[in-house]
Amino acid sequence: MNTALRRIVLAITAALGIFVGVWAAAFPDSFYSEFPGLGFIWVAVDGPFNEHLIRDVGGLYLAIAAATLLALFSRELAATRAVGVAWTVFGVLHLSYHASHLAGMSETDAIGELLSLSVSLVLGIILLLPARRPSAQTPDTTNTKETAQ
Repeated sequence: MNTALRRIVLAITAALGIFVGVWAAAFPDSFYSEFPGLGFIWVAVDGPFNEHLIRDVGGLYLAIAAATLLALFSRELAATRAVGVAWTVFGVLHLSYHASHLAGMSETDAIGELLSLSVSLVLGIILLLPARRPSAQTPDTTNTKETAQ
């Protein structure tokens, strides 16, 4: 995968983590009753309000977002891959849970939730793709640094 696409994916995943993380950590009541917004409700249908759990989810998203920002600005392929592993593992587990707990949701909410969770999983997988090999005219500088930023 080329470096520009990798950096775009890092920026998108960081923004996703910051959006969900700040909302859950700072405004747990609102996150519980209104997430993801625009009239959709994906959290409240899954059980009673638990402020501790929701703030922990916010902290998790903010932690992954912080690591993602570090990878974005460090330009280290190893950092990008580590963040890709984190987003992928989290994405598989998160999507698996929600795919098996759709009771009480409207069809539109269920589709929207599964689609959004699938997108975040795919973004994590994209970060795991190998770096593009240098062309014959470009000197081989591939080690653990991405140099064509």
